[in-house]
Amino acid sequence: MEKSKSPDYRVIYTDIINKKYPHKKELCSSILEKKQLSNLDIINLNTKIFGLQAKENQKLRSYNKSTILYILDYQRKYKLNNSQLAKHFKLSRNTIAKWKKYFY
Repeated sequence: MEKSKSPDYRVIYTDIINKKYPHKKELCSSILEKKQLSNLDIINLNTKIFGLQAKENQKLRSYNKSTILYILDYQRKYKLNNSQLAKHFKLSRNTIAKWKKYFY
């Protein structure tokens, strides 16, 4: 079976930082040094580099199973309701409810 290929975000974001935002290199270096970047790492990098432009890009976000389980575990760990969790991760309450039905 062929493994699905995803973009190499480390190279993409490193190039963006080096060319357009060299003053944010130290801010993002801790995330870029990780062995493997998760979806949340990519979202955090995007926010740190470009600022709060989340409303424009909200439709384009995708989450893999491990990220979804991390978000749901975060909810359980900090005893948040769906609204609080949605606000924290900038998601829809309906998305969280759908994930809970699917994974629990």
